[in-house]
Amino acid sequence: MRTALITGAARGIGAATAKALAEKGTRVAVVGLEPERLAALTDELGPGHLWHPVDVTDPESLRTAVEATVAAFGRLDVVIANAGIINYGTVRTTEPADFARTIDVNVNGVFNTVRAALPSIIASRGHVLTIASLASFLPPPGMAAYAASKAAVDAMTCSLRNEVAHLGVTAGSAHFSWINTDMVRDADAELPSFARFRSRLPWPANSTTGVADCARAVVRGIERRSRRVYVPGSVAVAYWARSLITSHIGDRVTRRVMGGFIDDYEAEAARLGRAIGDHAHKAQHS
Repeated sequence: MRTALITGAARGIGAATAKALAEKGTRVAVVGLEPERLAALTDELGPGHLWHPVDVTDPESLRTAVEATVAAFGRLDVVIANAGIINYGTVRTTEPADFARTIDVNVNGVFNTVRAALPSIIASRGHVLTIASLASFLPPPGMAAYAASKAAVDAMTCSLRNEVAHLGVTAGSAHFSWINTDMVRDADAELPSFARFRSRLPWPANSTTGVADCARAVVRGIERRSRRVYVPGSVAVAYWARSLITSHIGDRVTRRVMGGFIDDYEAEAARLGRAIGDHAHKAQHS
């Protein structure tokens, strides 16, 4: 029976993916920073699954979680490095500590997860899936820290894929547009200017997808050992057009769409008086 470990699994994409995998007969280890949510999710999944407390910025806690998973399941076939946080803010206004925290969770956390799981994944000739983003190759203004972290995840996964191919291991990255999660809903509520900006973005960057649809795409990507998973599928268009999108022409289109967005955005963030996305620091969810 196939087994999987998912970080940041207490809510959002992680929880939905755990449910979708369990429905397919996969034994799932859900890990993260919210024990009550993780325990409730494990109960919902039914017998044969487990949860473990993990902070992805702590390599030792990940090593312990992987060891517990292998001890319980006898093997580990899939690891999904899903845990992540977001920081909404411009380069001019983002505090260095908030930028560093985003990189620590989203980049170092993915590295720590994959590094801890690799010996078991190699033993099973399994699959690694990292959660990147449309922002990996289409970085929006006002999300520099997040975009930088997700571009790093994509690059890391590309390197990893060729490092482990001869060992029978496959690796892929998932690239989502806006997903209907707490992180997106809270940003829309707290930053009206960002919600308006999102609505003006060209297709497919203006689309929002439900977590259930996202989870199904992730499971399909795992089953196919896909190099990349795009949600919605139209995100693939942005990937292949990324050179044009980030060109001088693309910049002109972006600035036309933005209008007075940056001034409004920075003013709203200043009124809040804190980093946008702080609520997600505890949850580590995508």
